[in-house]
Amino acid sequence: MKKTFYIFLLLLIFAAGCSNGNIGLGGKVTFTDGTPLTVGEIYFETDTFMARGDLKEDGTYVVGSVKEGDGIPKGTYRVSIVADKMVPDKVGGMMLPESLVAEKYRHGTTSGLTVDIPVPGNKFDVTVEPYSPKGKK
Repeated sequence: MKKTFYIFLLLLIFAAGCSNGNIGLGGKVTFTDGTPLTVGEIYFETDTFMARGDLKEDGTYVVGSVKEGDGIPKGTYRVSIVADKMVPDKVGGMMLPESLVAEKYRHGTTSGLTVDIPVPGNKFDVTVEPYSPKGKK
């Protein structure tokens, strides 16, 4: 009986030690008019760590640090969003990337977005402004 108890205790300790301690996180990225951002990536970063999630066709994402869905450690993160579509260059006809979101979202230091993990419900939704070429509204 004692042997079974100790084996169970060792298995419990081993299982707890194998956990990466990450917290699951997901959410949805939408434009200010409520339509989902359907392509791109959302990034969560500190000075020493980065995790990301791919945006799905409905604007949802799941964060992973090594693989999709493996979560993110507790902490405060700067958030950035990179979402580009390919458009033809007006001069040479080459395909070039054009951002779908305002340029400020490309970097965590300029996006104005931060999040403290964990968040209620492990959900972090983001609303972004669309890209607008300089001089146009």
